[in-house]
Amino acid sequence: MKDVVPAPATSTPAERIDRQVRAALARWTASISPASLQLAWSDWASHLAASPGKRLELMHLGLQQWQALAEYAARCSLPGATGNGTGCVTPRPGDRRFREPEWSRWPFNVMQQAFLMAERWWEEATQGVDGVEKHHAEVAGFVARQWLDMWSPGNQLATNPVVLKQTIEQAGTNLWHGWLNALDDLDRLAIGAPPAGTEEYAVGRNLAVTPGKVVMKNRLAELIQYTPTTDKVRPEPILIVPAWIMKYYILDLSPHNSLIRYLVDQGHTVFCLSWKNPVAEDHDLGMEDYLRLGVMAALDALNAIVPKRKVHGVGYCLGGTLLSIGAAAMARDGDHRLASVTLFAAQTDFTEPGELGLFVDESQVSLLEAQMAQTGYLTAQQMAGAFQMLRSYDLLWSRMVGEYLMGTRPSINDLMAWNADATRMPARMHSEYLRRLFLRNDLAEGRYPVGERPVALSDITLPIFCVGTQTDHVAPWRSVYKLHYLTVADLTFVLTSGGHNAGIVSEPGHPHRSYQLLRRPKGAAYIGPDDWLEQAPTHDGSWWPAWVRWLDEHSGAPVEPPRMGNARAGYRPLADAPGHYVRES
Repeated sequence: MKDVVPAPATSTPAERIDRQVRAALARWTASISPASLQLAWSDWASHLAASPGKRLELMHLGLQQWQALAEYAARCSLPGATGNGTGCVTPRPGDRRFREPEWSRWPFNVMQQAFLMAERWWEEATQGVDGVEKHHAEVAGFVARQWLDMWSPGNQLATNPVVLKQTIEQAGTNLWHGWLNALDDLDRLAIGAPPAGTEEYAVGRNLAVTPGKVVMKNRLAELIQYTPTTDKVRPEPILIVPAWIMKYYILDLSPHNSLIRYLVDQGHTVFCLSWKNPVAEDHDLGMEDYLRLGVMAALDALNAIVPKRKVHGVGYCLGGTLLSIGAAAMARDGDHRLASVTLFAAQTDFTEPGELGLFVDESQVSLLEAQMAQTGYLTAQQMAGAFQMLRSYDLLWSRMVGEYLMGTRPSINDLMAWNADATRMPARMHSEYLRRLFLRNDLAEGRYPVGERPVALSDITLPIFCVGTQTDHVAPWRSVYKLHYLTVADLTFVLTSGGHNAGIVSEPGHPHRSYQLLRRPKGAAYIGPDDWLEQAPTHDGSWWPAWVRWLDEHSGAPVEPPRMGNARAGYRPLADAPGHYVRES
């Protein structure tokens, strides 16, 4: 196959051959670098071999576990024993794998205790080995967890009492339904169809239905201006910069949980970028293209539609990282068009990116680059595989047990339908993102170039509202929190319940929601994340109203709503929201 991405001018025939071999290898290994795994395993195993004290400690732990398990098994085998409350190992908070009462009965109680003990043993074995590089220790522990999960008694028909009970009660019809579910999934995978149930949702029908107009379109993005619903609006418009690893309408799902609709109903003029889903011809789009054709082009449009008004910039995930880069460049260049910056689950320092960092090292990036050189982009399936492994129980094993062994399909909600609406990442942009941000941490360390000159987050003096989510596997809240020591600006930080997506889509009235909020005034002393947790008061409910109050405090008195677009300035309405780009598959 001829490369879509041209080889560098200095590329030699040998380098081109190597790149093709790495691309072929990536296809066989689900884009996971075998060399990276081998290096991690070798580092851990060789240092463990040179640590007799650690090995003795592990041997002692193993003997203790076997003794405790044998005693527990003997107790549970006695007449009338159930094993309730007498286990050797207590599942960690949030571990839902063995919560059903059937797991407390013989012999399944012994099986689940043996499995939990094995997990704890391997956790001890892969941590605290002197001399092992931190990244390699984390990879070794991750691989051990994945291997153990494959053999969990909960994932096997013969050792899962809940499945066995249902199989007996239903005379095996659950297995027949599971077989049909598996065949349906294989058919959908073969033709590239979305998961079952997503057909109940459609963009423009019951998703992304907040009224508005597309008022700008270029090679990379459409800009949507939403129709006002109040007689008066705040003078400063809001510009939302979503991530292009996801489609924008996560912020405009159903009418009841649409953040965009909520903002409009609270009297704000809202604009939102909708990114193009790149194809092979877009391989050369880089991070600076997203900044220039996205954020900066949108600001130009807003300046024409709502002239002489500063803008509240809002960025989500990777869109928040891009907005931070743009705000730093604007501060450097004396561009004062922003009134404030709001970041949702967005990292600016990548030294501790959480478990996602397991998949980012030189070997892994090299493999991805070789594969992207042939396709021109990173596929959604490649990204989804990494996220599934990070949350293997929630996203993989529990689903397989439920759908293929229990024979039941879960009901699909709007967030799940959105999650199945796949996107791609241009080759050049994704390579720059991984190398400049993840591997080199250029943004936090003042080396990230915009217009061939570096930017510094310390130049940002605008008020900042920053949101982290408690169970975020993509942008861990402690990593998001690092913004506190990268700028001295007035910073209000919110930590909300939920994860990367559900924590942000947290509308008022949503049950079991809470958040902590604390403001650090401009120039005030740094507060570490642990101290912040102790000092920040906790509030029940959604954080959305608190953010709107903050926006209102940084906005002027309400005025007449602006017109839709500005045809004279070249921003006439082009189409109804949600536009064309969001519909591209």
